[in-house]
Order: sequence, then C-alpha cells, then structure tokens
Amino acid sequence: MDREFYTRKVFGFLTQVQVPFIVPVKKQSNRMKELLQGTQSRYAEYQMRGKPPLPLTIAIAVKYAKGRRGKHGAENLGYVVGGITWHPLRVHRIYRSRFSIESSYRMRNQVRPRTSTRNPVIRYLYAIISFLLKNVWVALLWIHFSPVKQGPRTIVMCAFRFDSFRLMIWEATRVSMGMVKGIAVLRQRV
Repeated sequence: MDREFYTRKVFGFLTQVQVPFIVPVKKQSNRMKELLQGTQSRYAEYQMRGKPPLPLTIAIAVKYAKGRRGKHGAENLGYVVGGITWHPLRVHRIYRSRFSIESSYRMRNQVRPRTSTRNPVIRYLYAIISFLLKNVWVALLWIHFSPVKQGPRTIVMCAFRFDSFRLMIWEATRVSMGMVKGIAVLRQRV
C-alpha cells in the first residue's frame, strides 16, 4: 500500500484480520531515523506511539545508490510488514513492482471515456473496456513487435506506441459509426 496508509488504524485492522501487507515507513520520528541507518539489510522492531503502543515489524532494505539520482552511499529503505517473512530486499522488490500497476492505471485513463454518470455499472463497463484496449495493445506488441533472436523475448516499444494505437482505434470507430465529417451550408460566403 502507499505511504498514505501508514496509520495506526490500518496496521491494527490488517494485523487483526491477518492480511499480509507492505507499507513504506514515514521518517518522522527521531527513533525511525535512527532505525534507518546502517549498511546491512535487516528486520527491526518499532513501537508506534499511542494507547496502547502498537508493535511493528520493519523490513529495512539497504541499496547502494552508485550515483543514481545524484546520490552516493547506502540508502536504507524501510517498510512496515505484516504476515511476511521474506528477505528485506525481496520486500523492496515486491513493493517496487506496484509502480507497474499505477502506470497501467495511468495508461488506462488515456482511453477511458469521460463520463459524469454516477451509475457504477456504466463506470465499471468503461473501466473494463479501457483495460481491454490496453491488454489488446500489449498482445499486439508481444505478437508483432518482438524481434526473433536468441535469448529472452524483448519488445520494441518505440515501434508501436500506445498513442498510435489509441488514434487507430478512434479513427476506426469514427469510420464504422459513420460520424459526420462536414455539414452542408445553405449560403456560400462571397
């Protein structure tokens, strides 16, 4: 979950119903800042303030920046985990993969029809259609835009961009529905 879910109520609920979770920590308290210093990936215990204090398990993944984003040295990335016993670096890798989910939602929003209806059935239908269009595009990339070569299959993304696919779908829809391209006028300008 996102950092916005870093709350006592969320952790208490998820722990109570025994749902595994990963949430990045907020580095607000001095104790948390001290905890996120070191050179080895590890697990640590942290007490979230309140009545009663809530014990949290923190997975701390240490990555070396190596000049990326203008940073050098060790980066300590902390995640509150529950119901998970993976190595902290695996926790970090799994959490990073959620960005692909967010980017697919952004891509879906490029083709989702705009509506002001509050009818959840219609809104859900539009969401399904937009995900379907994205999946069709991915399938077309996989079938037609992956060169035959030795090694793992790769896709040449620049050969068929999503914007091009979207415009092709729009034009095909306009042609098939016979949309009006011009209006006859009664008077000609002189």
